[in-house]
Amino acid sequence: MAIKRKWGPQGGVDDLKGHPAPLRCLSVEGSQEQPPNALDLLLLPPLPLRMLSSLLPLEFEPKPTGFHLSGTVTEPAMQSEPETVCNVAISFDRCKITSVTCSCGNKDIFYCAHVVALSLYRIRKPDQVIDLFFVAFARSAPDPTAGASIDDENCWHLNEEQVQEQVKLFLSQGGYHGSGKQLNLLFAKVREMLKMRDSNGARMLTLITEQFMADPRLSLWRQQGTAMTDKYRQLWDELGALWMCIVLNPHCKLEQKASWLKQLKKWNSVDVCPWEDGNHGNELPNLTNALPQGANANPDSSNRPHRTVFTRAIEACDLHWQDSHLQHIISSDLYTNYCYHDNTENSLFDSHGWPLWHEHVPTACARVDALRSHGYPREALRLAIAIVNTLRKQQQKQLEIFRAQKKELLHKGITSITNLEGWVGHPLDPIGTLFSSLMEACRVDGESFHGFADFMENMGQCKSLEYQHLPAHKFLEEGESYLTLAVEVALIGLGQQRIMPDGLYAQEKVCRNEEQLISKIQEIELDDTLVKIFRKQAVFLLEAGPYSGLGEVIHRESVPMHTFAKYLFTSLLPHDAELAYKSALRAMRLLVLESTAPSGDMSRPHHIASVVPNRYPRWFTLSHIESQQCELASTMLTAAKGDVQRLETVLESIQKNIHSSSHIFKLAQDAFKIATLMDSLPDITLLKVSLELGLQVMRMTLSTLNWRRREMVRWLVTCATEVGVYALESIMQSWFTLFTPTEATSIVATTVMSNSTIVRLHLDCHQQEKLAGSARTLALQCAMKDPQNCALSALTLCEKDHIAFETAYQIILDAATTGMSYSQLFTIARYMEHRGYPMRAYKLATLAMTHLNLSYNQDTHPAINDVLWACALSHSLGKNELAAIIPLVVKSVKCATVLSDILRRCTLTTPGMVGLHGRRNSGKLMSLDKAPLRHLLDATIGAYINTTHSRLTHISPRHYSEFIEFLSKARETFLMAHDGHIQFTQFVDNLKQIYKGKKKLMMLVRERFG
Repeated sequence: MAIKRKWGPQGGVDDLKGHPAPLRCLSVEGSQEQPPNALDLLLLPPLPLRMLSSLLPLEFEPKPTGFHLSGTVTEPAMQSEPETVCNVAISFDRCKITSVTCSCGNKDIFYCAHVVALSLYRIRKPDQVIDLFFVAFARSAPDPTAGASIDDENCWHLNEEQVQEQVKLFLSQGGYHGSGKQLNLLFAKVREMLKMRDSNGARMLTLITEQFMADPRLSLWRQQGTAMTDKYRQLWDELGALWMCIVLNPHCKLEQKASWLKQLKKWNSVDVCPWEDGNHGNELPNLTNALPQGANANPDSSNRPHRTVFTRAIEACDLHWQDSHLQHIISSDLYTNYCYHDNTENSLFDSHGWPLWHEHVPTACARVDALRSHGYPREALRLAIAIVNTLRKQQQKQLEIFRAQKKELLHKGITSITNLEGWVGHPLDPIGTLFSSLMEACRVDGESFHGFADFMENMGQCKSLEYQHLPAHKFLEEGESYLTLAVEVALIGLGQQRIMPDGLYAQEKVCRNEEQLISKIQEIELDDTLVKIFRKQAVFLLEAGPYSGLGEVIHRESVPMHTFAKYLFTSLLPHDAELAYKSALRAMRLLVLESTAPSGDMSRPHHIASVVPNRYPRWFTLSHIESQQCELASTMLTAAKGDVQRLETVLESIQKNIHSSSHIFKLAQDAFKIATLMDSLPDITLLKVSLELGLQVMRMTLSTLNWRRREMVRWLVTCATEVGVYALESIMQSWFTLFTPTEATSIVATTVMSNSTIVRLHLDCHQQEKLAGSARTLALQCAMKDPQNCALSALTLCEKDHIAFETAYQIILDAATTGMSYSQLFTIARYMEHRGYPMRAYKLATLAMTHLNLSYNQDTHPAINDVLWACALSHSLGKNELAAIIPLVVKSVKCATVLSDILRRCTLTTPGMVGLHGRRNSGKLMSLDKAPLRHLLDATIGAYINTTHSRLTHISPRHYSEFIEFLSKARETFLMAHDGHIQFTQFVDNLKQIYKGKKKLMMLVRERFG
């Protein structure tokens, strides 16, 4: 009797490398005659290189019994390691390893090198092993190779404990040490197992899910109300998508599906089970179950308050593959009906007689993903083509509907039409699934898509490109290919009008998936055929109204098209500039930030109101969206350089649609850089665009706080300088709409009048004077409007013009009584003294004194130096000026130490003796017994008395010594009076009497002052 080799692992290494535990560890190359090199055996080596390199000379002693193979594997001695002998046992059944043991003690989820070596020995040298089978059979023993029935359940060996431990370890690392990458490899292994139709795939995913559900961080995050990390959230998404593939296995048994459904519902009911949208459960109806599925329904799943990552898989358990139309689509390339003329919305065939598949699009695409995942690539491709053809027919239908209603819709100016569920960013990634399926069909590299021999008759013509336009399938238009179909479905998905989802994670996922899909398309080199697809879809997107993201009237909360439109623009620009600009300009709008226009107001078509269906989500990704809007505008500005009409159109769009001053400022800077490139003359049109954008920024930020405001103002003056002198004149004439008075004087006018500006503009004397006159006029206007902050700048700017200078000075005097503070007036007074106007300085100083109030305890006040300077200025001017200011000082200053300091300074020299600019006056020192110093002396003594009583009210022992020193300074001032000694003695005696309760302090007073 011949041995049935199909029952043992002797078919080939491909079977072994598909299923060696959770991660593929075999990649065998070479001929059947020669043993493989050990370094080729393990794609992901679980053992050190020294062990791998020793696989080739291992010694084997196989001992086959039934469908069990055991043997000893000898590993030769190394320099630092002795010879190792391992006992290996392998059980197999119908080309699958069902269990393994090895004495090496390896605890990984990989097969150890010894198990791999023995398995390869069995595959490479089957005759040496089969001889033993014949010996056993010749002795009338039972047939050891019979094995189980072909219909019995069988699966590869899976070390469940090791899988659980590894997943738990990866999760505990919290995203560090490449744990996320390892978990993604595990998910990839599950897909590989499903593709090989290994029943361990579902079991392994169950083990992984159990560990995910047991992650203690889930309950911690829920308690703290914090969201899980983005990478961790993506792992959960993949988990949900894999379960969708599992339950949609077209050949799974009912009892298997029932078991999975029970387990999924159990996980779904756990409080910490992550929600589908990442943060908050949306209230969408059950959209997955789109086909009539009979009585077996899950009413409880649709009534749950929140949709979890398992909800779609639970709903998919009700889906089946028994629909006859679906069966014909996936099973035949010849399924057509050319006599079919039903043109209704849900017709089974199109006008060509090609099959269509009307189902909730994400669900239909989930079927494609399930077919691919379970090893049915040909069937997946057939269904994908039917879905894309259905989407294209729906596009045409929507276009017809809008054209019929266009006049009425535009008249109303509103729309309630929207897609609550977008395809890009969807948990099931429908567009990505269709795109990948079609791209695999046209891949022509070393790993050709083996399942499409029926569709690829001329593969030999394909050369070196990674993707090729393969010959047309019979369900494609003439000139179309899988590649054009893949690109078109990607454009359909990207351009779909869809409403912005709730929740931070869902919104971030929309952005991320859009960028990922665009990145995939960018890998394809555009040829004439693909450009036609781009043109076709761009035209549809512009004309399809509310059914398109680029339609003329769309829902106010539609996901913006900026990122997609930028890619569309750059792709179309070399081939159809008009269409490229039209698409990009339409996409510039950001309706959620627009104030809605009255119904029927068509003067501002980009401000059309929309009916909002009772949901006002927060746009968490608004900053990212606005940055993408800015990128789109910048791309158009760059492309439009040198084209006056295009630049004006783009400028108008920016001014209308961009609402962020920071982004407009960035665009202004970008335009300025492009216009002033060093290798060419400045582009004056683009410079003017830059200036216009800068002016808009000034108007937007004039009354709002912006930390970059000063930078913006300085940049605008620089830009205006590049444009020309007339631009500077213009911004100075209309300064009140652009700048604050302080900015206009301290930055704008000052820069305009600087030497660098004059040199840059190559101005003659007449032009210089005209520009300076404008600057002085601006300065005076600012001084009138804001004298507190602009007076000094106005004086500085008007120095060279006597009339303007006098006008500025008069403005200050008029404002001094009410609108200016003492510090501002002192600053201007010091400036006047510095410029050689001492009397004007004195006048301003006296005005400043009237606003000052220095209390007894403010001996470190910042205005003290100004008071001392004012008194010194008055003293230097003469007795009359000093006599006039002392009453003001006495009235304003109550601090004894300051008054005594002023008093001493006034007694050192004769008033006016050493005046300003070397002026000398003759005269005697002023007497302390006569006015005005007598008044100052009395005020100083009074201040010391009042201060003493104030300090003694709340004095503590630690301040006693400081108080004694204060009294010593007071005595010095008392002694300056004619009867000062008597006054001080009486003062001290009064203190002793009033504060006799403070015995220790009074004792210190007696010791010092008697």
